[in-house]
Amino acid sequence: MKPLDRRILEQVIAATLEPLVVVCIDQPDWPVVLANPAFETIGVEDVSGQPFADVIEQVAGRDVAMEVSESLRSQQETSFPVEFGSREYLLVLKPLLLPEEESARFYSAHWRSGNVAGTPESAEMHHALLKAKHRIRDLSRDDPVTGLLNDRAFREVFEHDWAVASREKSQLSLVLFTLDEFEAYIEVFGRHASDSCLRRAGQTIRRCLRRASDVVARPGGARFVVLSHSSEEPGVCEFASRISTAVRELGLHHPRSAVSRFVTVSFEVLVADAAKEQRSANDFLDDLLGGVAE
Repeated sequence: MKPLDRRILEQVIAATLEPLVVVCIDQPDWPVVLANPAFETIGVEDVSGQPFADVIEQVAGRDVAMEVSESLRSQQETSFPVEFGSREYLLVLKPLLLPEEESARFYSAHWRSGNVAGTPESAEMHHALLKAKHRIRDLSRDDPVTGLLNDRAFREVFEHDWAVASREKSQLSLVLFTLDEFEAYIEVFGRHASDSCLRRAGQTIRRCLRRASDVVARPGGARFVVLSHSSEEPGVCEFASRISTAVRELGLHHPRSAVSRFVTVSFEVLVADAAKEQRSANDFLDDLLGGVAE
């Protein structure tokens, strides 16, 4: 059977009654390449060419957009219960893999109306199962202290984005944040309070991310790393400075800090050109993070 002509595919998608978009994950920012007219029924128009994570954030909120971004990077087929207005949908993400391809270059995102799932009880059970499935996945990917990505999960994300950036000859930005004099904080307040401090600082960094496709992780110790597709170093430095200010404004008392009477972070900004880099993604991270202890 011959591959479908693009024009035929576009007609099939246009005739689909429920919202559907096709996304290219082989390019930075994952642009929407096709959207059917039904997609406009959920209140979003002219999405062609827009970054998919931004579209999801507009439709379903930032938290869902971040989860969707992680699923795309890991090439997972998954679904999310989402609400828009007074309607419930099941957002189904499916990689579109051709026989000769080892990894998908395109994804379909299909908004299935919640009223086709059967009875309200069956729909509720389905949503509960999805949440449980996501939670099991998160237990293996999340840092238990902060709820951010752990080192292993972050390396998977970085390796995927590094490959895309190398192929597209684009750049990646990394910001490494370190809590200042955190060993002294532990000595004063103990491990429980220190974990709370790490959690609050990490979630503050997460809230400051500019786009849903940006990623923050705790690779270990008192460090956090942010990955962004921004390539302008002055803008990344300004972004990192705003995060530093936000952490300081938490007002977490640090009586032994020589920097401030509150908990603060120092940061290092690095813009990487993956196409010109001789090191692998993992070696690059090893050199950046060094021996980060848990």
